[in-house]
Amino acid sequence: MADTPAPAFDTPPLKTALIYDFDGTLARGNMQEVSFIPSVGMGIGDFWNEAERLTRDADGDGILMYMQLMLHHARQNGRPVTRETLRDHGREVALFEGLKDLSWFERMNAFGARYNLDIEHYIISAGLEEMIEGTPIRPALTHVFASHYVYDDKGEAAWPAVGVNYTTKTQYLFRINKGVRNHWEHERINHFIPDDERPVPFERMIFIGDGDTDVPTMKMMHTKGGFSIAVYDPRSNEKDQKKVYSLISEDRVNFVAAADYREGSALDLIVKGLVGRIAITAGTMPAGV
Repeated sequence: MADTPAPAFDTPPLKTALIYDFDGTLARGNMQEVSFIPSVGMGIGDFWNEAERLTRDADGDGILMYMQLMLHHARQNGRPVTRETLRDHGREVALFEGLKDLSWFERMNAFGARYNLDIEHYIISAGLEEMIEGTPIRPALTHVFASHYVYDDKGEAAWPAVGVNYTTKTQYLFRINKGVRNHWEHERINHFIPDDERPVPFERMIFIGDGDTDVPTMKMMHTKGGFSIAVYDPRSNEKDQKKVYSLISEDRVNFVAAADYREGSALDLIVKGLVGRIAITAGTMPAGV
């Protein structure tokens, strides 16, 4: 079906957003654990335990505290953090099946084009933007909203510039909705824009996340008329899978599937089905389909 040419349309395609969390959604585990934490001589458990202790002691934000702790240990080990080193660590991230070769993105783009929908791919993540920049999927992404550092005149990370936590994730749905692709522009976010003038209505959004930290975003998407899918690591145990499935019974998500992005997987079929539903609602479904 993906090889069938898209029909000709008389109107411009409608922007439609596939929005992803990163850790646990597009990649297995936390991105910092693959190579960065070992590179500063720490065990993964020791690093996160220290981050949690410091967060509690400072009554701080856990994202900002882990980011600062990364800088602290890197400096102690004579390994200053730069954009380049973080991108290098990003290349080691373990992406789920169907992503590394970009076939998922190409397939969804082609499928959307059949229904006159312009599929855009966004990430909203508490992880590090610089590491995501180093992954092979970056060329397929429209924009990345994630935590990142500010850099000094030597090109070394000085302090956290943005920390995206599980509740602040929701604001980025509005940034996508209103076409604002940065963290700093607030006037346009707060300015009233009629729904029919917004580049990507919530009804043409699909959010894919992996669990607890994405619940506020999934719930907002669900209540705003968009769609949410909770995914789980195919290698996870039955207990973890049941925890994700409970999100359906709690009316927080529309669907649950394994994080398998290959053609013919349950996730592939669910997203294609939702794209088709969006096309019907938007009135772009070709006659006879």
